[in-house]
Amino acid sequence: MYIFIHIPFCNSLCNYCDFPKMFYDKKFISKYLDSLEKEINQRYKNEPVKTIYIGGGTPTSLNIVELERLLKITNIFNKDNLVEYTIESNIESLSEEKIKLLKKYNINRISLGVESLNNDNLKELNRHHTKEQTLKLIKTLKQNKINNISIDYIYGINNNINIIKEDINLFLTLDIPHISCYSLIIEKNTIFGIQKREYINEDIEYQMYKYINKTLTQNNYSQYEISNYAKENYESLHNLNYWNNGEYYGFGLGAVSYLNKRRITNTKNLTKYLNNDYHKEITYESLKIRISNELILGLRKIKGIDIKEFQIKYKKDILTLYNIKDLLQENKLLLENNYLKINPKYLYLSNEILINLI
Repeated sequence: MYIFIHIPFCNSLCNYCDFPKMFYDKKFISKYLDSLEKEINQRYKNEPVKTIYIGGGTPTSLNIVELERLLKITNIFNKDNLVEYTIESNIESLSEEKIKLLKKYNINRISLGVESLNNDNLKELNRHHTKEQTLKLIKTLKQNKINNISIDYIYGINNNINIIKEDINLFLTLDIPHISCYSLIIEKNTIFGIQKREYINEDIEYQMYKYINKTLTQNNYSQYEISNYAKENYESLHNLNYWNNGEYYGFGLGAVSYLNKRRITNTKNLTKYLNNDYHKEITYESLKIRISNELILGLRKIKGIDIKEFQIKYKKDILTLYNIKDLLQENKLLLENNYLKINPKYLYLSNEILINLI
């Protein structure tokens, strides 16, 4: 089983973020952790756990006592088969004291919200760290023998492609095993959305994508999902389960679970959650919806979808579904080694292809 835990608190709110989050407020933390523990105890059925992912928000915005309380709560889980234990962090919220605490509780993977190594870009995103702090933290993590580090990176903040080149080349010198690269998305309920910020030039953004892709793949990174690059054996097992349309628990405010063909969505209302009223919606997914999700998620993987496994799982021939044959004729989808996948030439247009497919 795969576990996601959502901690919605942040020390600051970024201009582009649309995840359920709120400013850190000490008066809510203890009550939130109480409700989280109750939810886990009520819903978790003692299945062996393969991965745990603590995300947010910013889990490391909790102080050292609160953070240890959170980590103790995860002892509820059956960790005998635990392989990957990840926590998300911002640069400025992770001290060496917290790093040692994470190691004490056997967290073996850190996902850092780096976003940029350009200090002007960081200010524009309303991030509260600097390039220098990022470099220092990565060094500290490695000194504490945490080498499984993933970083989130945003491109398309402005039209200056030279910033992207400088950032990516510096990442290579840092020897980071996992890099997630996303173009800036302007959601309507974010600060950028309210400001009606415009996107950068599409051609320049595409040049940025091509540079990132080419540079990383030439330097021993495998693009295993549209936005994710990893060195050998450093792929995110937790996220791969999502893209494989596997089952998982989601605990915490706004978290989503997928269990027994049901999508369980938790409330985003903090008052309700603190009163142990966890679920906003429980939806049974029909065969049609499950197949649709399998295609949309599976085709995000560079390897694509195993046709034989799909047949066994759904008793359907994938090639007879939707308009796959049309996309194969257009060479936007490919059949290779019994896998259906997006043609690498069209990965940058994957969203359009997936919309066209469904």
